[in-house]
Amino acid sequence: MMLALRPGDTMLTLHDYLPSLNGWKARVLLGLLHVPYRTQPVAIFSAESRTAKFLTMNPAGAIPVLELDDGRVLAESNAILTYLGTGTRFLPGDPFAHAKVMQWLFFEQYYVEPAIGTLRFWTLTGRLERNAGGMVDARRETGARALAAMDRTLASSPFLVTEDLTIADIAVYAYSHRAEDCGFVLDSYPAVSAWIKRVAGLIGSGYPVHPYGPEALLTPRGDVEARPKLI
Repeated sequence: MMLALRPGDTMLTLHDYLPSLNGWKARVLLGLLHVPYRTQPVAIFSAESRTAKFLTMNPAGAIPVLELDDGRVLAESNAILTYLGTGTRFLPGDPFAHAKVMQWLFFEQYYVEPAIGTLRFWTLTGRLERNAGGMVDARRETGARALAAMDRTLASSPFLVTEDLTIADIAVYAYSHRAEDCGFVLDSYPAVSAWIKRVAGLIGSGYPVHPYGPEALLTPRGDVEARPKLI
């Protein structure tokens, strides 16, 4: 399946919140594939992702959501990567290599995003102290375990699955390359550090990581939930 659009085709729509690194993954792959799309901003801290209309697109109320030109919608960042990557150089057609990509996509959502992503969100939005103790310690341990697992793999391979960049690398890179935002020392993982430089070189500089705005900061009353599925 190739996603190049012909003149006159309706564009894809990405429902997104710019500081989200889950949304960033989709933006990167759309850009690398040269697929035109429009962005529909979602003010998740104003509950726009909890409206009845949005919940028909993603019952979990989370971004990103990719809306196809025929009205069908697809949620979850790694599902979006898989859809966009199918039939391209970013997702191997060989069944075993394909399954290995899936392995790393599951790894990212189980070990990387909930640990490094959550700690980063808490750190940058003033929530770390409120969650201090067991919640922070457990995530820090899981994040270190994830980086160590990546380091063991990347010590003998330039990328996570093949000799080239795949959606596995894009997915895992998203939060891993910002791990120092929440206190991890990437120099302690030399193979990961070298991989981050390789991936950054291939992705290029056109996909900035947007900072959280004041809407994401913890309010004095603490009335914004501690960790929405958006980080």
